Amino acid sequence: MTTKNMSRIKPLSADEKTRLLALVRERALHDEVSFANEAKREGLEEGREDVARKLIEMNLLTDTQIAAASELTENDIKALRKEIKH
Repeated sequence: MTTKNMSRIKPLSADEKTRLLALVRERALHDEVSFANEAKREGLEEGREDVARKLIEMNLLTDTQIAAASELTENDIKALRKEIKH
């Protein structure tokens, strides 16, 4: 960082209101990233469940094989199988 930039940053960092605004913005950006990551995880989970449901309905694979293919647990597959039957 250049001396010129440092001379601009020092007064800003000394200003309480500016620091608070920067902190609020940083937290908002962090929350935005967290929400996006959570949505992505939920979408992946739903996709895995959809794949597992289709494989269960095809009735060609064991629960162990479906779990391996969908990256779900065998207990998850058993629960989905019960859900499909009802």
